[in-house]
Amino acid sequence: MQNLILASSSPRRKELLETLRLSFAISSSDVDESFDPGLPPEEVVMELAERKARAVFKQNSAAFVIGADTIVVANNQILGKPADEAEAVRMLQSLSGSQHEVFTGVCIVSPSGCTRFFERTEVTFWELTEHEIRSYVKSGEPFDKAGAYGIQQLGSMLVKKINGDYFTVVGLPVSRTIRELQRLGFEQPNYIP
Repeated sequence: MQNLILASSSPRRKELLETLRLSFAISSSDVDESFDPGLPPEEVVMELAERKARAVFKQNSAAFVIGADTIVVANNQILGKPADEAEAVRMLQSLSGSQHEVFTGVCIVSPSGCTRFFERTEVTFWELTEHEIRSYVKSGEPFDKAGAYGIQQLGSMLVKKINGDYFTVVGLPVSRTIRELQRLGFEQPNYIP
């Protein structure tokens, strides 16, 4: 049986892989997540995803290792995870009533090679009241999420519409990921009992 490792401690990415009925292990790495601010967003997420995947692959060279990274881009500015409540409020105020982009980069490193790709989804927020923003921030949900929101939980109430792959916004474009795994030789499980 082939080994599959998710190089992320994100509970959302874990849940997404579980929906595919894949057997996998989790091994996150503490890589440097700084980046050249001159890089385009798609390069940023693919570079960070590759760092994560390669760090875990060094210890597991017989496995298929998936690294991923997600960022939010609004007004040509990259929004990462907020450091505190004040930053979360500022981020959500900047997203209120407007459209932004979510980029998720994925890198798969395996014995048969390496591939990296990204997906981009446009997200439009409702015009948010100050009460909505502060209540959402008080929920605690924004603090481990790029752009200070998660589309799949309470943050779903902030979103007016999306254009693109929903799972890209959650943090792992599952359909593209499974196809890239197969292209590298990973055997898809047989879903028929």
